[in-house]
Amino acid sequence: MTEESTLWQRSRQAAYAEITSTAMRLFLDQGFEQTTIDQIATTAGISRRSFFRYFGTKEDVVLGGLAQQGELMRDALENVPLTVEPWEALRQALHAVDALAVEPGVTLKIAKMMYGTPSLRARSIEKHLHWQSLLVPNIRRRLGLAEDDATDPAPAAIVASAITCLDVAGELWTSGDGTEDLGVLYDRAVAAVRSGA
Repeated sequence: MTEESTLWQRSRQAAYAEITSTAMRLFLDQGFEQTTIDQIATTAGISRRSFFRYFGTKEDVVLGGLAQQGELMRDALENVPLTVEPWEALRQALHAVDALAVEPGVTLKIAKMMYGTPSLRARSIEKHLHWQSLLVPNIRRRLGLAEDDATDPAPAAIVASAITCLDVAGELWTSGDGTEDLGVLYDRAVAAVRSGA
């Protein structure tokens, strides 16, 4: 990588962070649906067109990190020995990327905004479906299935259930104003799914 491309990449990352910070401040001050893309662009000192160079939708400003976290999850899962059973391996991967580590305050405000805004909720489900496509191959191997075996529903069912447990735990954590431990809520949700209770 050349020095010029590294400089360009750093400039792009700085602009992305600045736009995200500006947008999140507006979202938290006045509400997600009340904030327009034009307002974000104006406040950040960029054009509307420039906004779309960094983000596909307004929802992506809030949830952009979720897609990246899926890739980190995939990498973390690959680092868990294949001898570890699927549910525990997924739990270890979640901990490795701090998906179960949250703190009240801004995180809680963002979570309330996400769970309370239908378009954000829908987009988060879409991002989690992407997680599923990233994680299923590892779980398939972990279950001793052939790479190209798409007939067994177990890998997709396990991953989808684990992601849903995380979502349920997040919603409970949010509705409880962040007073409970997200990791404990996730473990309880998983236990309920696995026991059938």
